[in-house]
Amino acid sequence: MTRRAVITGIGVVAPIGIGTEQYWNATREGQNGVAQITRFDPSKYATQLAGEVRDFDAAKFIEQRLIVQTDRWTWMALAATQMALDDAGFEPKNYDPYQMSVITASSSGGNEFGQREIQSLWGKGPLFVGAYQSIAWFYAATTGQISIKYAMKGPSSVIVTEGAGGLDTLAHARRTIRRGVDVVVGGGTEGPIGPYALTCQLQNGLLSGEPDPSAAYRPFDARANGYVPGEGGAILLIEDAEHAQRRGAPHIYGEIVGHAATQDAYHYAKSAPDGQQYGRAMGLAMKDAGVSPSDIDAVFADAAGTLEGDAAETAALRGVLGQRATTVPVTAPKSMVGRLYAGGASLDIATALLAMRDGCIPPTINHDTPAATCDLNIITQTQPGDLNTVLVAARGFGGFNSAVVLRKYVG
Repeated sequence: MTRRAVITGIGVVAPIGIGTEQYWNATREGQNGVAQITRFDPSKYATQLAGEVRDFDAAKFIEQRLIVQTDRWTWMALAATQMALDDAGFEPKNYDPYQMSVITASSSGGNEFGQREIQSLWGKGPLFVGAYQSIAWFYAATTGQISIKYAMKGPSSVIVTEGAGGLDTLAHARRTIRRGVDVVVGGGTEGPIGPYALTCQLQNGLLSGEPDPSAAYRPFDARANGYVPGEGGAILLIEDAEHAQRRGAPHIYGEIVGHAATQDAYHYAKSAPDGQQYGRAMGLAMKDAGVSPSDIDAVFADAAGTLEGDAAETAALRGVLGQRATTVPVTAPKSMVGRLYAGGASLDIATALLAMRDGCIPPTINHDTPAATCDLNIITQTQPGDLNTVLVAARGFGGFNSAVVLRKYVG
């Protein structure tokens, strides 16, 4: 329990930037990466907007043999992993394979690959379904491919808690480091932009039908009308603090000091409207970190983008932060990219770490008039802020709630 888990590398593939600094610059500028879907004709669908990662060329990061075997969400994760390793100055081949683990999150696996193989099955027959379908769609495919590529043979896993998964991977990474492993690749990406995937998502009734990107995803706003899906995410390199210092890591972005997860078991596609279990996760994470409401410098919110979901999050934050709930800066940068499911919380962690590094709080876009139930201090323009301790919270369909407390590292 004395081993400390710190984050030394960040890799991002997102709708507003491929590469960490490109993404971070666009985030600070408040760029909107949500637009009309281009990867297929969305005209017959109730939701026609998404946060697509455009101009992503997998061949720049992955050999062709691996591209053929894997899905787009794994491509993005492999690319982000290499970015995180480069950022951390970490070369896996120089370290004990059994002291390195991989823990990623997934909501729906290999959608694009599966779409193609389903079309082959229906249109041509079973002989035309490729052998790699059996592994490319699987939730653990990304964990497996990263592990194989970099010879990381420590205890590895995949977390399937939908939108909360990106935070839960950090908790499991910290647990793994406390048990003796030195390095963990963690986080998640998602690739849910396709006809079949979008059809599945529409069943929850929570997606926005607005055709205007500036009107579609409006967290905590009086005109909130649902969210839009997005793809991409972030991969992080998490290390034992002493290991990072011994090898001379070029930087330590922050430390994972608290985590908690709860389950409200309310509905398969909605969070409980009272927000009690969600707030409980935040409170337990703060207790785990040994911090009080006065210590929280900013909150990176889940931001459901629906009146009911945002009201529940507001109630949860009120319960946890007390009198400070109306003054602590609250932001939802995912308003620029859409909800990335398993990739979303990982991207929020990356964003929070960059905000701590540079001393600024990125904005929530498309927030004009606060909802009647929202009395939070929603940040709508990038502003300076001395961020030492940050709370990141997330919810996943099926009642999953998770919260992580990050703190600047002090050796």
